[in-house]
Amino acid sequence: MAKTNLFRHASKTVSYKAGETIFKEGDGGDVMYVVVSGTVDIFLRGRHMIKLDEGEIFGEMALIEQDHLRSATAVTETDVVLANLNRERFTFLVHESPFFALDVMRTLAERLRLANKILSHDVDA
Repeated sequence: MAKTNLFRHASKTVSYKAGETIFKEGDGGDVMYVVVSGTVDIFLRGRHMIKLDEGEIFGEMALIEQDHLRSATAVTETDVVLANLNRERFTFLVHESPFFALDVMRTLAERLRLANKILSHDVDA
């Protein structure tokens, strides 16, 4: 099941122009996003981590961790439209859709691996 289908009942969409900051590392967060259109860049400690395109999710860490803080910075590369999902809807989908929960876990694992690789270069330098 495509992520965009799971977000079809998202409470709202938001639009950003190219170059806008969606959130910064350390900010509080109560929603996650899926890219409906456009491209978003994710930065960890000021270093480019990943480029996200249509259908990809981000911001989920703030809904999972107890401190609800953003673990990275998200900046639009192009004009974007994002669907957002609040904590209540996220929790519902995790409970009701094993495919969604597994997809979020895969995304977290991939990004953790990437973050470890990026941060290990900081330690080696």
